[in-house]
Amino acid sequence: MGSTEEPNKAGSLYDYSSPSEPLLSKPPFFPPPPPPPPPPPLIEESTSPSPDESDPTQYLQISYNYGPRPFKDIAFLILFVLFVLCTFGFGIFSIFHRNPNYSTLSSYTYDSNLTSCVKDSLSLSNDGLLRINFYYYFLSSSSSSFGKALIWSLVITLVLSAPICFLLLLLLKHYTKQIVYISLPFFVVIPIFFNIYWFVACTVSSSCSDGFPLIYRILVMVFVFLGIGIIVWIFVANRHRIELTLRIIAVASDALSSNLGLFVALPLLAIGLMVYYIPIVVFLVFARLNGKIVPKESSGEYTCIWKQDSWVPAYNVLAILTMLWSLTSMVEAQVYVISGTIAQWYFTKEDSTPERSIRSSLRNAFGPSSGTVCLSGLLICIVRMVRAAVDSARQDNARGMMNLVLRCCVDVLVSAVDFLNKFTINFAAITGEAYCTCARMTYELLRRNLLSAAFVETVSSRLLAGVIFVLSAIYAIVVCAILKGVSKLGVDSYYVALLTWALLIVILSFFVHVLDNVIDTVYVCYAIDRDRGEVFKQEVHDVYVHLPISRNHRSPIIAKTHDV
Repeated sequence: MGSTEEPNKAGSLYDYSSPSEPLLSKPPFFPPPPPPPPPPPLIEESTSPSPDESDPTQYLQISYNYGPRPFKDIAFLILFVLFVLCTFGFGIFSIFHRNPNYSTLSSYTYDSNLTSCVKDSLSLSNDGLLRINFYYYFLSSSSSSFGKALIWSLVITLVLSAPICFLLLLLLKHYTKQIVYISLPFFVVIPIFFNIYWFVACTVSSSCSDGFPLIYRILVMVFVFLGIGIIVWIFVANRHRIELTLRIIAVASDALSSNLGLFVALPLLAIGLMVYYIPIVVFLVFARLNGKIVPKESSGEYTCIWKQDSWVPAYNVLAILTMLWSLTSMVEAQVYVISGTIAQWYFTKEDSTPERSIRSSLRNAFGPSSGTVCLSGLLICIVRMVRAAVDSARQDNARGMMNLVLRCCVDVLVSAVDFLNKFTINFAAITGEAYCTCARMTYELLRRNLLSAAFVETVSSRLLAGVIFVLSAIYAIVVCAILKGVSKLGVDSYYVALLTWALLIVILSFFVHVLDNVIDTVYVCYAIDRDRGEVFKQEVHDVYVHLPISRNHRSPIIAKTHDV
């Protein structure tokens, strides 16, 4: 505006034909003043918002990045690769440098003339006898009826777990309310049944009642009833949230049912991690064989002991840290793949379907964003180790005000890192940005558009956990009844049913983990939609619009619905 108005003003001021100026007395000519510099672009202003209020146009371009993505957080990828290379390098060295005399340690005796340990070739290794006895026991027990029943039960459970998960997904998609409300009474009935059952069974059994006095049995039973009462109070106090939570679960189930390929890709990633673990476990076993047999004096007598090389403990620490970091990185990679796949489904119009969404998410997770995944996995690994250390200190009954304050501060810090990291990896899968950039942008996005979804997500996780507990318990009861009818295992049938219950609940817990990540991703996509003032999935907005809005939420931009 300023650059067009100033010359016009100068022209009218020095117009020679103006009647207010005599023709013979012309004023000296001065060039017009230069136009003022144009204002800086709006995007530059939005990159440095004031601490009190952020620019509403700052993140209008946030959406799924379908284009090529540059590599981010390469330093952490290089660090992770160094950890893996050192683990495998020293592991291969441990195999070729092992001492074969470790297995015959018990056949060595101390020779006072040589002042060293020598091998007695006529003695038989006690370790070898123990291994022979163990192998004989294992082979004989595996051929018993208990071993056969256990193996067949676990195999059948593993085969049936896939259709059970698929059926549960369809039920949660179409009949969420019915499934949850039918399962709610069992949340209380099944624990009460098992609590009374074990109390009566232990009272009737003389061996159990003698080893577990009546007063302790009563205390345990009362404690379990208190836990059941807390569960009932949680659902009663939050009954007004359950209806909205059920709709959120239904939306997430619909999104997951549209991307069933995740149930193939994610287990394959888990299997790949197990295959990756096999050589590291072998290296740890062979690392123990690196050392020598040396004499040791104790009370004037010499015995032969195994002394490991000085580098073996350090290698064990390195290998364990590498395994933990690999585990958390693989978990974060799975979350990345879930988020990238669901985000492509979300930001696709209703009349089209995303092509190769899982493949592109895998390519981004193990390609340009591999450093971000490694950084996120490292943070999760550190958080888990710190939390384990705090729990260990709590169990050691560390007293004092400083210890209490320190534990509280660590708990708050760990919870904050967990919460921020959860949405950051979702955001990284959508945008492909670096970890710190995604953390900052996620914080700004949720600060402007945050809906109180944390509690609703907690309720959904508890509801889903209760549903899979009920299904697993019913399945275990059916297995136990079948074993009672077709076999003569007796008490062993309870142990087989318990192991099948544990296997099924682990598989269903993985299903709930995937569904929880879908809920998180849909929530982030909805926040991006709301920030842009657009509607990509109307059914998602119809549900999430009922979430309470935070007080610092700005007025939304006029929504632009993507027509079908």
